[in-house]
Amino acid sequence: MPITLPKLPYALDALEPHLSRETLEFHYGKHHRKYVDTANQLIAGTELEGLALEDMVQRATGKVFNNVAQAWNHAFFWKCLTPRPQKPERELQHALERSFGDLEVFRQRFTQSAQDVFGSGWAWLVMNDDGSLEIATTRNGDTPLTDGRLTLLACDLWEHAYYIDYRNDRAKYLQHFWPLVNWEFVAENLGTAAPTARPGRHGVAVQPRPR
Repeated sequence: MPITLPKLPYALDALEPHLSRETLEFHYGKHHRKYVDTANQLIAGTELEGLALEDMVQRATGKVFNNVAQAWNHAFFWKCLTPRPQKPERELQHALERSFGDLEVFRQRFTQSAQDVFGSGWAWLVMNDDGSLEIATTRNGDTPLTDGRLTLLACDLWEHAYYIDYRNDRAKYLQHFWPLVNWEFVAENLGTAAPTARPGRHGVAVQPRPR
């Protein structure tokens, strides 16, 4: 089953003025598409070809992993954004308060963690086995999916995510990230958590990828 480039859940210019149409044309239309196309070339004729993308991420290594993981990361990231301003719903708000004290503290800590990532990578909000929420960062194309943690929110920290709009000013990009957060999507991900399993993106239990 080939990997497909998912359709964006909004128009290319819908995230303006925070992210421009040009940024999405390059980030989604070229970078994300390239990961998908390269991944399909690499998995052709292999045991990975018939798997779901999440399962590919669990099993792949090397160059194949880099491309299938980035295809998954980006597909998840686009859903984390919305042109409609939102606030966390009550259950999510309470979960954030239990783990971080309040929403503003979470935002500050997430922003600082994202700012501190050296080079290319990602910042994530994840759920641990005990139900606590944690801020995690990964380098390059790595993803918490390989550790079996439930991913709730992602922020792309590669320069291609913001260079057109903000040049090398990651801090400014992060300021403009928060008005776009799709808290409904974060809450949906939280709702897939089960007490007896580590769910993946679609509520499917996953195991850590061998290192």
